Amino acid sequence: MSYKNISHRKQLQLDAQIPHQWRLEVSQIPPGLLSPADSITSTSQYEAINVMDIPRTCGLLTSDELHITEQYDVRSLLGAIRERKLTAKEVVHAFCKRAAIAHQLTRCLTEPVFTQALQQAQKLDDHLQRTGQPIGPLHGLPVSIKDSFHITGVDSTTGLAALAFHPAAQSSPLVNLLTSLGAVIIAKTNVPQTMGALDSCNHLFGRTLNPLNRRLTVGGSTGGEAALLAMRGSMVGFGTDIGGSIRIPAMCTGLYGFKPSAGRVPIAGSQEAGSMAGKGRVSLQSVAGPLARSVADLGVVMAEIVPRTELFSEEGIPGRWFGSSLQSPSGKCKGFTVGILRRDGLVEPLPPVAKVIDEVAQLLRRTPGIRVVEIPVPAALSKCQGIAGRLMGVDGGNPMMDLLESTGEPLIPWLKGRMKRGREMTLAQVGELQAQRAQVEREVLQIWTSRGVTADASYTRDIDAIIHPVAPHPVPELDRYNAVGYTSSWVLLDYPAGTIPVRSFKEEDLELGTEMTAPVLGSWDKANRLLWNQKTVDRRVYLGSPLSVQVITPKQHDYELVQAMELIDRVVRGDVQVPAML
Repeated sequence: MSYKNISHRKQLQLDAQIPHQWRLEVSQIPPGLLSPADSITSTSQYEAINVMDIPRTCGLLTSDELHITEQYDVRSLLGAIRERKLTAKEVVHAFCKRAAIAHQLTRCLTEPVFTQALQQAQKLDDHLQRTGQPIGPLHGLPVSIKDSFHITGVDSTTGLAALAFHPAAQSSPLVNLLTSLGAVIIAKTNVPQTMGALDSCNHLFGRTLNPLNRRLTVGGSTGGEAALLAMRGSMVGFGTDIGGSIRIPAMCTGLYGFKPSAGRVPIAGSQEAGSMAGKGRVSLQSVAGPLARSVADLGVVMAEIVPRTELFSEEGIPGRWFGSSLQSPSGKCKGFTVGILRRDGLVEPLPPVAKVIDEVAQLLRRTPGIRVVEIPVPAALSKCQGIAGRLMGVDGGNPMMDLLESTGEPLIPWLKGRMKRGREMTLAQVGELQAQRAQVEREVLQIWTSRGVTADASYTRDIDAIIHPVAPHPVPELDRYNAVGYTSSWVLLDYPAGTIPVRSFKEEDLELGTEMTAPVLGSWDKANRLLWNQKTVDRRVYLGSPLSVQVITPKQHDYELVQAMELIDRVVRGDVQVPAML
């Protein structure tokens, strides 16, 4: 069948899974959402509309459902269910309903599994009623997952028509782990075609829109998760990240995203169709991680997942989680050193990005107990983006192109000119790339260690965390996301990294009438400046969009990343308790 016929059938299937009583009136849906096909080729139809308030004002959600979906964080919601102030079924029902509304406004879902979710919630309630004990520490928590993760009997299309109507034979290890913890998966969410783009758009489900501003991208490839979480249609979402696919959507929607080290969260069993078998073992390994609305919510789920991953996934590593306080694992209070890494050496950050990095640095400098140091850009860092890009393409992209051509499916706008058939690398070529990667890893280690040698002739790590841009530009318009090196480099190095929203883009950030005058560093830098050049963009489109920073810690220091994110987030929010907790 042609991709158009498959897409039509898939849309009918998706539509049938949304109950009639959960549907918005046509008058409540902004223009441009009724035709998924048009959403791909015609982006000019979208006005800068913010749809965040529509779930609250549409009249479909009861006061109790609004309270459930808006007034709890993860810890307090779990407590309310455990103490029987709320049932798992009424919580899951409220979030399924809100997810359905969010989908009608953003196209964020691919596979609503509302019926299965409600059945599971009832079983959880029955067990709690019968035994007085919850099933796992996440008993009743509504979560959502990226489309690439498998659920038995449900498609994992990753936005490709050729993979539709081929349901998974077994669930991914992450799904099994979440279920064992008592979490309830309510939906799978939209991704870009091939999962290799930074705008979540495909011919099967259409384009996911940013609920904050429909003219701006929601990011990719975990864009559906970001839109759903931003609209409070789920408590926590799970995605994957190989080039920035967790951190970028979090940046685009003002959320918190967490890319862990490899082996911390199960990634095995995520959809690999369209790639050479075992590609992740020899090239660049994608990692799985959560998105949430607070650092605390990230910490709660990571605390339960990390110690158990080795039991569910062959790629899992033994891990411990010490809690969520700002004390060190030993319980001792300590000072905290933050390094400021302002650029990557390839692309110069645009003025608003440079400005927000400086603002965070100044806030940290004024906080007792925190030491801030400037980090020179390591020469090796500029090599990371190129090596990561070549490792992602070791199979030449040919298995993916085979799938696309099998149904006559064309590339989405973001991929046109970026994706084509290539030559599969030889073993010697892959080995040489991995050798280059190892050399870069050794050279970049200098950003953590002091230049001097201690009395016992050993180096010491004296930087706890690094602040770095998520991207060198603000949240861009549809199909205009540019430099991925600010996020992909940390996957190559396997450093855990997270996104923290800082503030919204303001009038004074526009700097109308002024242009960048620094010398252009190269083709990537030239393309990036088009997002600020007043001849090629109306900067006012950025008004109100989130400005975020990226926080990075050394390899396998995932617990310390949550600590660092918590500390930096509190400083940014003006939490006066921060100094006392150092």
